[in-house]
Amino acid sequence: MEILVVTAAIITSDGKFLIAQRKKGSHQEMKWEFPGGKVEHGEDPEACLVRELKEELDITIEVGDIFKVVSHVYEDRHVILLCYLCSLISGQPACIDCRDWKWVAPEEMLKYDFAPADIPAVNKLIGK
Repeated sequence: MEILVVTAAIITSDGKFLIAQRKKGSHQEMKWEFPGGKVEHGEDPEACLVRELKEELDITIEVGDIFKVVSHVYEDRHVILLCYLCSLISGQPACIDCRDWKWVAPEEMLKYDFAPADIPAVNKLIGK
């Protein structure tokens, strides 16, 4: 089974958090997640987050501290998800490599169908 190290950005603005919807045809298609992506061979996880958010949403972020580390086993892969607290530095999110994005208040998060690996971070945010 493949083991993947993946990063996710927990970005807040005015009490809301940025979430993105995965594209049709991708792993966990149409599920919501905290934006991020796979760490490439030899890549620093923080650098991965900066790169992925520029590629997916055309925004520039500053990466802060780890918020949550999640280990989740899907049928075909084991994901180690590194969730970082991040700040939006510049740009307005755009759907470059995602289906949709939203700013969501913590109390609204349970209305969205999150990818299973992201659920522990959602639960921590909402105090569950």
